[in-house]
Amino acid sequence: MQGTLDLLILKSLVAGERHGLGISRRIQQITGGTFLVEPGSLFPAVQRMEEESWVSSFWGESENNRRAKCYRLPKAGLKPLEAETKRWGRISWAIAQALETS
Repeated sequence: MQGTLDLLILKSLVAGERHGLGISRRIQQITGGTFLVEPGSLFPAVQRMEEESWVSSFWGESENNRRAKCYRLPKAGLKPLEAETKRWGRISWAIAQALETS
């Protein structure tokens, strides 16, 4: 999963703002259960991305009415999302080519 986390976090926020557990659940959902992101990986990545202005945060409520830090994808996050998407498109194409080669 190394190198995929930024893309998955950004992609999970395209549909709207989410708290940390919501991001983790969305990643699990959009990857068909292939990726399960633990808090120890998720929160350092989200903090780093917030420092880079790829995501922004605010205090909101979780689905069980508890205070939770929520994250959203600002306009500044669209450029890295596009760049990461293109990069992973090239990588996945190259791996597929390598797997098809005898």
